[in-house]
Amino acid sequence: MISRRKALRAGAGLAAVGALGAPAIAHAETATLKITTWGGKWGDIMKATVLPAFEKEFKCTVSADQAFPFMPKLQTSSKTDPLYDVFHTNSNEQWSALTEGLVMPKITAKEVPNVADVYPYAVSDKIVGVTIFTSAIGLGYRTDKGLTKPTSWKDLADPKLAGARGGYLIPVNSLGQAHLMMLGKIYGKGLTDLDAAYKALEQLKPIKLVDFTGQMEKMLLSGEVSEGVIHDSGVYRYDGQNQAVDFASPSEGVLSLEQVLNVTPGSKLRELAFGYIDYMLRPDVQKMLAEAVWYSPANKKVKLDAKYDAKLLTTEAKVATLIQPDWKWYNERKDDIDARVTKILKS
Repeated sequence: MISRRKALRAGAGLAAVGALGAPAIAHAETATLKITTWGGKWGDIMKATVLPAFEKEFKCTVSADQAFPFMPKLQTSSKTDPLYDVFHTNSNEQWSALTEGLVMPKITAKEVPNVADVYPYAVSDKIVGVTIFTSAIGLGYRTDKGLTKPTSWKDLADPKLAGARGGYLIPVNSLGQAHLMMLGKIYGKGLTDLDAAYKALEQLKPIKLVDFTGQMEKMLLSGEVSEGVIHDSGVYRYDGQNQAVDFASPSEGVLSLEQVLNVTPGSKLRELAFGYIDYMLRPDVQKMLAEAVWYSPANKKVKLDAKYDAKLLTTEAKVATLIQPDWKWYNERKDDIDARVTKILKS
């Protein structure tokens, strides 16, 4: 039985033959790679420079979705014909996607040759897919409030910061979730010590909470908060703009906020998807994006200009300070954690 669409196509083809008196010539359609990507400055650079160069080299087009959140859209699409070929998001959502069979567990050098040159954290057992960039989650602070530069995660609990410290709505923001786990490590037995984390969270009240890191940036820049949890790029991107803000890496280590790429198993363009990830790991592409948005490149061969190299995670010693939470463990307990922290912060 032939479908109506196929019948129409066949009819159109026969009409063409009759009109021209010669066989119709079929032209191959240009492949369209469907990806997710961030907005803001990252998105501007991707659409203006990175993606056009990729399209030219690989003779394809790229359809880039910047309308976050992406996960619900991927969940509702067909696994055999997914909405995206390449899924770009943070580690917590990659683990959720893997649990539902929506992404591949690992990307190796066999599929993506440049994976051979990444730092170990980019393909560690805490990663689903492969990390192309990371940021360090630490403490941002005002330099005009008479504060001593923070040296420990415990400094956020200083009584002087009551009402002037900033954090996140933990149920919706992975930085808030990572910070909660860090509280377990600092005040208890480790990242999975939730009892210690809850007790420490209680001691941070009063605290101003936001949904997204962009809001934390605005609160720091305006002076609404004097110190808050933030990733380094959210502060460094204002370098040279005469802003009274700086970033501190606590001595206990910084949390890793990874930008992860993965491929959907049902993609019809898997080879092109792998090619895209390999392209994003190229040293020249990594350097351009790292210096534009202050993200630390995952490829060890990237050589950044001095001012970026001085602050970003560009050596084995620097990346050794990264702490990668166990998002699989956290996601399995997320509903209970959400209920508990909501109760703590509302009381």
